[in-house]
Amino acid sequence: MSLRKYLITLGIATFFCWLAWVLVLSFINPFQAGTIGLFCFYTSLFFSLTGTFAIIGFLLRRVMNRKEAPFRYLGVSLRQGLLLSVLIVGSLFLQGNRLFVWWSLLLLTLGLIILEIFFLTRTPHILKTESRKSHSKPTHASIT
Repeated sequence: MSLRKYLITLGIATFFCWLAWVLVLSFINPFQAGTIGLFCFYTSLFFSLTGTFAIIGFLLRRVMNRKEAPFRYLGVSLRQGLLLSVLIVGSLFLQGNRLFVWWSLLLLTLGLIILEIFFLTRTPHILKTESRKSHSKPTHASIT
């Protein structure tokens, strides 16, 4: 899939997720719908925020870093959009259950930061195998 098609698909899917969230807000009473209504609310909000943050992150990276190929930061933008969505929806979920305090937000934020650091510091398997090949080149030793 080309970059343009990917972004258009992501934009359309995000639009429909926002539409679903507005419909959930408009037509579902959380006090009467119970668990299913809350699940629809949190799920539609999560996917809406993920798509929105991914698009914004991609566009910011595209503007700030024009030297790199744009497809290189698609995954990073999507992952960071997902993590920001987990932070926001997780905070709303904690608040809805009366469990939201400053240290729970701090723990959630630190956990997501540690997860992001893990993803940023790991090297892809392809790069590892290429570096091993370049380091294992035979030296020019005399043949006897």
